[in-house]
Amino acid sequence: MKKMFFKKLAKFNRKFLPSYSKQELDLTKATLLQKAVFGFRLWVTKNALED
Repeated sequence: MKKMFFKKLAKFNRKFLPSYSKQELDLTKATLLQKAVFGFRLWVTKNALED
């Protein structure tokens, strides 16, 4: 159940949230909001891939 939730959330991330790694964003110069989005996407991806 938990894994299915994170997989659906990951699909939402890909569709609606910006991909800063594709934009080659420098995290040292990122705003607080950009860091929060990056961290959220990373957290969701980690949980979606967990066994």
